[in-house]
Amino acid sequence: MKSMGYLLVILSALIAVVSQMMLKQSARTKYEVWWREYINPWVIGGYTLMVVSLIVNLLAIHMGVLAQEVSIIECINYLLIPLAAWMVFREPLTKQKMIAIAVIMTGVVVFFL
Repeated sequence: MKSMGYLLVILSALIAVVSQMMLKQSARTKYEVWWREYINPWVIGGYTLMVVSLIVNLLAIHMGVLAQEVSIIECINYLLIPLAAWMVFREPLTKQKMIAIAVIMTGVVVFFL
């Protein structure tokens, strides 16, 4: 049952990546009125997926995955989101970004070990 929880955490991380891409798409879109920047399908969908990601994480914790383990697995988002932005939006993956990602991931792992 706990192994299913780990799969749920990975699924949650992937859902969060999609959510971030939706929010990024909304930020890249120009709107005629200011309130459409906050109330549009991209934003509503992105935040809805964030809530789904949270619920999936809570379900994984309920299945026996420790919150500490969830945090470590979710750290993969620091790598997946820039990769997805590079693939979807053609954002550059600079050396500086890659070093920053490595430092963040190392810090998270060291902190939780």
